[in-house]
Amino acid sequence: MRAFERNLLELLPRLRRFARSLARDAADADDLCQRTIERALKSREQWQEGTRLDSWMYRIMRNCWIDETRARARRAKTFASEEAGADIGTDAHRDIERRAEMADIGRAMERLTGDQREAVALVLVEGLAYKEAAEILDIPIGTLTSRLTRGRRALAEMLEAA
Repeated sequence: MRAFERNLLELLPRLRRFARSLARDAADADDLCQRTIERALKSREQWQEGTRLDSWMYRIMRNCWIDETRARARRAKTFASEEAGADIGTDAHRDIERRAEMADIGRAMERLTGDQREAVALVLVEGLAYKEAAEILDIPIGTLTSRLTRGRRALAEMLEAA
């Protein structure tokens, strides 16, 4: 296995976390991960050796998510949602205790604005430097800092109320 593919496999857990923060649904996040990896493999020659693979992958994922969001908006004008009327049961194999502990954080993250959620996910969850996160989001560092500050404050307030 070549270094590119090996490094891509090592990034999978981080990519899945970022996908969850964007999609807020496990199935959508898995689909987003798959599309991201497919796109990266198809365009691997565009990645420059010596640059950060994780930043490149986050940017691809974000662009895939933007494309998906736009497509959903177009479909919503024509079709009813797939979930309409579906009764989705709980997954008995999941650790219920862990879900309960993470539920408050997950709900708080969902209530953040999309901009704040992206910033929080990249910096606080994925541990990227402000500069890297700003580059991925294609915004100035000051804007990222502002979104992070508001996102942290909102999360703290929501978690205190929980």
